[in-house]
Amino acid sequence: MISPQPFLSPEKLARHGTRQCGNEIVVDYEKEAKHVSITARKQPHLSAMADVAPVVLNDEILEWPKNDKRRFLHVVYRVGDLDRSIKFYTEAFGMTLLRKKDVPKDKYSSAVLGFGQEESTFVVELIHSTSILYQRYYGVENYDIGTGFGHFGISTTDIYQLVETIRAKGGKITQEAGAAEGTTAVVAFVQDLDGYEFELFQRDATPEPLCQVMFHVVDLDRSIEFYEKALGMNHIVTIDRPEEKDTIAMLGYGDDPNQIAILELIYNYDVTEYTKGNAYSHIAISTDDVYKSAEVVKLVTLELGGKIIRQPGPFPGTNTKFTAFEDPEGWKTVLIDNQDFLKGLEE
Repeated sequence: MISPQPFLSPEKLARHGTRQCGNEIVVDYEKEAKHVSITARKQPHLSAMADVAPVVLNDEILEWPKNDKRRFLHVVYRVGDLDRSIKFYTEAFGMTLLRKKDVPKDKYSSAVLGFGQEESTFVVELIHSTSILYQRYYGVENYDIGTGFGHFGISTTDIYQLVETIRAKGGKITQEAGAAEGTTAVVAFVQDLDGYEFELFQRDATPEPLCQVMFHVVDLDRSIEFYEKALGMNHIVTIDRPEEKDTIAMLGYGDDPNQIAILELIYNYDVTEYTKGNAYSHIAISTDDVYKSAEVVKLVTLELGGKIIRQPGPFPGTNTKFTAFEDPEGWKTVLIDNQDFLKGLEE
């Protein structure tokens, strides 16, 4: 795995008021350059782990996630009307419907859509509950996205055309496409029919058009350390934005956010609590050994918090091995066996 490098694309640098200076990211504000340091700002939070004796992790154990074969497989979230969302995602975003299934026994339907095939690209999996009791309690179209989830990211070679297509298909434009202040980089923000927000990026063609998942955290330092240790992610960059009263961090499996899918974590100054709602579910990530990966996660949760919520093993009714866990702030991740995942696509 590539060692963490402070790299950021020119458009992101400009958007966040920063610039590249050799191998360092520099934030420009109040006409004074200040080097970014995640530890430079204390975050006011109460950690449940504060009084627990520190857990010392063996470096050899932590090497497994860094050397494992991992990538973002899919991100899962709920929608109020599956057919309506399929129509919007294909016609507005330009995604392809890769597969759809109904699971009457478990009272849900799902659809997988993306800009490429599941074997090699990051895709979305939309879930719709067909449970009458669930619909009566929550309402068919009333999933709560919560205040903790942020947005997804899509890169496109023609952002202006994409915005107009989304508008024509009923999507909401929350920020029109345009150049960020002081740069030629172009971004926009839109919402789908369920209220999920997407940030659009004007870029050259990329292997991962679905390029980002962003959510809020209360303890950014701890979250970065968790995703580095438990999942072997590369900490690409951290940017402090005093004018926005927040700090963001980007992590992923690689070092160029223009070429890979990114997990973006954001910490808002003085915010100590977020709601997660019942809409967003989780990110699925590949692994060559579910059992070994789960053991690493278990050890890291003893040090940093979080918990295993599904012990490693085959998914009921299939041979696909997986494990599921929550990070210290309750965000869920599912690790899926690489070979089992690919075999499942062939069936």
